[in-house]
Amino acid sequence: MNRRFFSARTLAYLILAVYTVISLYPFAWMVSAAFKNTDEVRQDGHLIPEHPTLSTFARTWGQLNFLHYFANSLIVTAATVLGVLVVYSLSSYAFAVLKFPGRRAIYTGFIALLFVPGITVLLPVVILQSDLGLLGTKLGLVLPFVNGTAPLSILLLTNSFRSVPGELRESARCDGASEFRTFFSIYLPVCRPALVTIALLTAIPTWNEYVLTRVSLNDPASFTLPLGLQSLTSSTAPEYNVIMAASLIIVIPVIVLFVLLQRYFINGLVGAVKG
Repeated sequence: MNRRFFSARTLAYLILAVYTVISLYPFAWMVSAAFKNTDEVRQDGHLIPEHPTLSTFARTWGQLNFLHYFANSLIVTAATVLGVLVVYSLSSYAFAVLKFPGRRAIYTGFIALLFVPGITVLLPVVILQSDLGLLGTKLGLVLPFVNGTAPLSILLLTNSFRSVPGELRESARCDGASEFRTFFSIYLPVCRPALVTIALLTAIPTWNEYVLTRVSLNDPASFTLPLGLQSLTSSTAPEYNVIMAASLIIVIPVIVLFVLLQRYFINGLVGAVKG
């Protein structure tokens, strides 16, 4: 029996190891290609560069106009995260704590939107942007991004707020605290991991978003990093080392952010599931 269990566990570890290698190989190839020159990346398929160089990053920095696109991406991402945290922390608090008519039906409606593919509402979003005069603007991107995170944000934050003992709220109310004071002084500090989790789950896809930005933005001055990266592939003979270096530059902030906040991210998911 123990031998069978050991064999099954070994097989599971082996499958996970193979899956990990397969999953990480594209990223490893991207990193490798970023440190190769143009001739080497076209002719050599080895992961370890024979003549590693940093010159590719210098060329990429100039061709990508990195600082300008970085600022655009940062503004859109920061505004989206701020909007999500403000709007959905308040609405989730209402779903979790307050009593009002239609609460369960409205909450169920939001959660049902988890099963609606975002691409299906792309055309209506673009038409609405045009009707409101927001097409081609950063605000025209931020509002759909905030709206698109509603189902998951409300689900996680509502469960997290529900995990807070109701006695804390009753005690605060007995001490004369208003609803807003109770929300800011008790619920937000206790549910900080869930807020960080939502911030990460919002920031990463917003930073990497391409489809809606491609459809919405036409002025190169307003392009975000993914659109700037796409401009590097438009030539007839794309330099893959330059493209990979640009991709690496774009993904580094996301990796750093996740590494710094992963403890809160894991705790937030665990707390939301328990709630």
